[in-house]
Amino acid sequence: MERIRLTRWDVVDHLQTEEDMAAYLEAALEENDPAFVAVALGDIARAKGLAEIARETGIGRKKLQDALSPEGKPEFATVLKVIHALGLRLRATSSHA
Repeated sequence: MERIRLTRWDVVDHLQTEEDMAAYLEAALEENDPAFVAVALGDIARAKGLAEIARETGIGRKKLQDALSPEGKPEFATVLKVIHALGLRLRATSSHA
C-alpha cells in the first residue's frame, strides 16, 4: 500500500502580493460571514506581519490576534483600522448589478 504524504496548508503562504490579499478579502466578503471576514483579515495581517499591523493600528498584538480569530468578534472600528493598515479599502457596489 502506498503511503500518502500530507503537508500543512496555510493560506498565508499564498498571500504574497497586495492583489492576492485584496482578492482573498473580496472573496471573504462575498461569503457574507462575519467570522470568515475576521479570519481572512487575520490571515492577511499574518502575511504582512501581525506585529507591524498591530503597531500601525495601535491595537496590541495579542488583542488583534484574538479579535481576528474564528471566535473573535472585532468591532467595526477595528476592522476599518486593520483594513487601512493593510493598505486595502472597502468599496460598495450594487448587488443588483
